[in-house]
Amino acid sequence: MITAFDIETLIREAFPDAKITVQGDDGAHFAAEVIDESFRGKNRVQQQRAVYAALKGKMDGSNGELHALALTTKIPD
Repeated sequence: MITAFDIETLIREAFPDAKITVQGDDGAHFAAEVIDESFRGKNRVQQQRAVYAALKGKMDGSNGELHALALTTKIPD
């Protein structure tokens, strides 16, 4: 079972300087907010694709460990 800590760790590997908040404790449904300078100049879809790529297939189909992730991406103020 995947945990919020596991998700944060995977995202942190790709976005080491990001402010990352992951919530959720049922092992399947989570919410994450990722604030990172690398998102500047990218649209929301591009930002979210970059984060999903960092999850390395954990969300892939019915075999994925992570079933639902409500993802918010932002650029630092």
